[in-house]
Amino acid sequence: MLTTRQEKVLEIIIREYVKSVTPVGSKLICDELGCSSATVRNEMAVLENEGFLEKTHISSGRVPSENGYRYYVDNLMKPKEMTGEEMLKLQTIFSNNKLAINEVVRRSLEIVSELTDYTSVVLGSQSNENRLQKVEVLPLDDKRLVAIIVTDKGHIEHRQMENLDVSLDEVSKTVELINKLIVGTPINEIKEKLEFEIKPIINRYVKQHEALYNAFYDVFNEFAINNDVSFVGRTKILNQPEFNNVEKIKKVFNKLDDENLLKSIEKDDKDINIYIGNESNVDDDVTIIKTKYKTENDEGTIAIIGPKRMEYSKVVSLLNYIKDNLNNK
Repeated sequence: MLTTRQEKVLEIIIREYVKSVTPVGSKLICDELGCSSATVRNEMAVLENEGFLEKTHISSGRVPSENGYRYYVDNLMKPKEMTGEEMLKLQTIFSNNKLAINEVVRRSLEIVSELTDYTSVVLGSQSNENRLQKVEVLPLDDKRLVAIIVTDKGHIEHRQMENLDVSLDEVSKTVELINKLIVGTPINEIKEKLEFEIKPIINRYVKQHEALYNAFYDVFNEFAINNDVSFVGRTKILNQPEFNNVEKIKKVFNKLDDENLLKSIEKDDKDINIYIGNESNVDDDVTIIKTKYKTENDEGTIAIIGPKRMEYSKVVSLLNYIKDNLNNK
């Protein structure tokens, strides 16, 4: 265990490095703690020997190591108080009773990405846990329709169907057949039902069956794929100086494209989970902070992906605020 002064030195270095991305020297710490430079340098040397700080080749200052961030998160971090502006932005979303839960989650994470410059990800209920409750179709113009898919968990998705030269009467017949025959089916099984149960019937009763079958098949296929993992502000992470070379960017984006890796971060049931650097399984310079939410009809995981040099206290406060408001929905 570190001494109180060593903890204070570590805390200052993390705070300043998060802000400046510049190695922190002893002078700033001396000024804040009122200690001699010799005392501070000695404490920094101890922290480095213990593996909490690292020295860069380009500066005499120190930067936090992965162990340093972990010690800070586990022992020193206090959630940062949210500003009135941050609360107001989020409450505008939570107080809008016209929004479906999935839209509330998405819009609140858009605000988090805007406030932090980090990437957000929603890991919703698995598609085999969502069952089709209803399908509606509305015309946008002569050749474009929007399909509205509603699940038993309160999940609502809108999907455009374009370049359809079909009559509204034929569309209505198809929607009626779908609602009669596959309501209650898990989302991930709908494609199979469409192929083997709905298609033969549509062929008999609907004149423009080929175009409509293909359109609805594509709609449900896209919904099943995108329901489980959804990104918000995917490229925000590129705004961080740690990700300024092409190879690192490729590596991180390839990892983020791996749905199995992203879903694996759901497994721990703690209130807030923080995976730092190597623990993230994405990159040594990446941190993932996540929490679960549960509403009356839905549940899922929300996560923030950013640099290891993340403003941990701010992200934890924002996630707790979102989770608490969702849990009251």
